[in-house]
Amino acid sequence: MEQKLDFLRKYKRNVQFLSYDEINQLDLEIPDFWKEIFLEKNLKKRINNILLIWKEHIGVELRNTISYLSHHLEEIDLINTNGQYSILYTIKTRDGEIQYYEGRNPKGKFNNEELEKCWSNFPPSLRNFYQNVHNGFCFYASQSMGLVPLESVTYFDDDEWGIIDELEVPLQIDLKTTFGFFKSGMGGYVAIDYNNCDEDNAVLWWTNDEPRYNIKFWDVVDEWIVIGFES
Repeated sequence: MEQKLDFLRKYKRNVQFLSYDEINQLDLEIPDFWKEIFLEKNLKKRINNILLIWKEHIGVELRNTISYLSHHLEEIDLINTNGQYSILYTIKTRDGEIQYYEGRNPKGKFNNEELEKCWSNFPPSLRNFYQNVHNGFCFYASQSMGLVPLESVTYFDDDEWGIIDELEVPLQIDLKTTFGFFKSGMGGYVAIDYNNCDEDNAVLWWTNDEPRYNIKFWDVVDEWIVIGFES
């Protein structure tokens, strides 16, 4: 546990693990099901119970992610960083490497003014994930290769996109209504223009290459998360 904590603190100095007694005795602002999961002392049952939440709310959309976690999730811990609670997922890859992913608290504050204004315009499946599973789920060290926390969702109209001047075909999204929910960490985004998001329609956006329009949001996100596990 100390070795794991030392690693985590390279990226977040004040991160702490919460003990069984702390979870049991403190009035934590976390979902009730989180508390129930971490008061279960049997590790296999804890893992099974968190995956049941995923399956209930996002089982079809993230089926490959859930399948991978079912086979490779070694441990889950409740962590606290300056009053911000998350679940730390310890994943052992096919190569035996250990990866840490962070799932933020769905009861946490929104902290994204532009996104909050139009949140109800996004697909129910997306809102369901953020409100009932995690406020973002991504690689702990880089906070990428996953669905980022709401506070880190990219509002496209806030950024200067040099690639726009180089596009071979006219831009097919409205920057004022487009938000990037998945970040690759290497200039790639899976973004949604909420004026054109029926049937999970989305855009694969690059900072240095032509975008791909009319992709299926969850298909790409599900595939890329699993790729991230093995990277």
